[in-house]
Amino acid sequence: MASTVAETQSSSYNESTPLLRDGNDPNLESQARSENAPTNTSSSPENQNADNDLPQELSLAKLCIVLLAAWVGVFLGAVDTTVITTLLAPISTSFSSFKSISWIATGYLIANAALQPLFGKLTDIYGRKPVLVLCNILFGVGTLMCGLAKNQYFMIFGRVIAGAGGGGLMTISSIIATDLVPLRKRGVAQGGGNIAYGAGAALGGVYGGLIHDWIGWRWAFLLQIPFIIISAALVLAFVKIPVKKTEEARYQRVDYLGSGMLLCSLVTLLLALNTGGNTLPWTHPLVMTCLPLSVVLLGAFSMVELWYAKEPVIPVRLLGNRTVLAVCLTNWFMVMSVFSVYFYAPIYFILRGYSSAQAGLRLTPFAVGISIGSLGAGLIINATGRYYILGQSTMLMFVLGVLSICTFSLTTPLFPQFFDFFMVGSGYGGTLTVALLALIASVDRSEQAVITSANYAFRSTGSTIGTTIGSAIFQNVLVRQLRVHLGSGEEVERIIQKLRERFDEFEKLPEVWKERAALAYMDALHAVFWTAFGLGVLAFVCYMYVREHTLHKTLDRK
Repeated sequence: MASTVAETQSSSYNESTPLLRDGNDPNLESQARSENAPTNTSSSPENQNADNDLPQELSLAKLCIVLLAAWVGVFLGAVDTTVITTLLAPISTSFSSFKSISWIATGYLIANAALQPLFGKLTDIYGRKPVLVLCNILFGVGTLMCGLAKNQYFMIFGRVIAGAGGGGLMTISSIIATDLVPLRKRGVAQGGGNIAYGAGAALGGVYGGLIHDWIGWRWAFLLQIPFIIISAALVLAFVKIPVKKTEEARYQRVDYLGSGMLLCSLVTLLLALNTGGNTLPWTHPLVMTCLPLSVVLLGAFSMVELWYAKEPVIPVRLLGNRTVLAVCLTNWFMVMSVFSVYFYAPIYFILRGYSSAQAGLRLTPFAVGISIGSLGAGLIINATGRYYILGQSTMLMFVLGVLSICTFSLTTPLFPQFFDFFMVGSGYGGTLTVALLALIASVDRSEQAVITSANYAFRSTGSTIGTTIGSAIFQNVLVRQLRVHLGSGEEVERIIQKLRERFDEFEKLPEVWKERAALAYMDALHAVFWTAFGLGVLAFVCYMYVREHTLHKTLDRK
């Protein structure tokens, strides 16, 4: 497969071909057409239907209405993603499960990662509107379960259901924008979507903290239900995009086997990473079995997608496209880095003596940075038609921001904290916009929905793995450093066990031990932050392999 791609590209590229060319260079245009050409160029009924079903360009007013209807779901999904960051400690304290804190977060994220590609493909088969409404329903049911949860297992299950719906809200809104907005202006539309995401992310942490301090963490979930119903109603009323029709029954076009293998691969991987070194030793048979099994399942998934699936949930063959692979890996490592930082930053602020609401407020610059970075990148791309150098700049900003966070201590002044989180958010938002445009421009229009879903799957998988890696590092380093700072003995072991089960036990420690425990917590946080920096560097390296492609000004790319 890889050799075929290489042969196809050899006529357009060689070792002396410059990476960036002038926008008027005719070779650049022919290169884009060559790389964007569909694998099967025959005039099949499916291809003809795809052309006939091309959406018409809407007026600005109608376009804004449709996009706003989709972005309400993005806003709510962002709120639900970040609300958990300030509620992790109180929720785990309620269930006495601080040592398994990551499952409350990763339960949501694993469903995102596993089902986003499937939802993207379902929109090609059943249409954007019905699948988006289904995602709103799943999101609402899962959120309601979280608000009514009586134990950590029901809570985790609710997060899984909500994560399935929330992931679909994010993916399908991006697909709708790509359907209706030409590539040259797509960055501006993505910026608008990321403003909705950034606003939700900024408010989520503050909202969760305030509601928890006021009436309890459960209401932070229950109060979202009316707004989710409004989101579904707006989609029903305004989202109308044609769907490609075929003679084959719709249910027969769904890649059930591939979706199931992807889900099993992620579950076994996360089971190993969450339990290894945390509740079980790394040498335990469960951990030693799950890690290789996840790799085997991933290999089987790849073979199914390449040779068996009629309509793959993730088009693995497209990973032979250099830009597609580079963008997916860039997002993968970058999101790992972001979530490693973001889910443990509230613990840093709580260590500094702030409440849950105050901790959420101090993360606001990150969300504001996402909105400004994304919209700014979109405007620059719309004006210049270029994105490669811009992407390098935003990635560098992101990496430097994470590096600055690694220097935080218990005495770091307020302004550097705000500025550093803003840098991370700006670099993150700008890179997301640039990377998505590079990805869509590198494939044929008929493949843009499924490759967008695949990209979101990489991002969601990265967030899942990043949170899990962060948890494993934090828990292992914390136990070791608590023993270093507090000493040994039965009493110390009892204290360590309490600190792992309930974060509020930290406040109950005698003042002398509290200072030592705070140092142990900072050692654990620094280990997580430095890991995030390394992942950010890997993302920067991967982005260097992205190619510049033509950004067309019309939907038909002519």
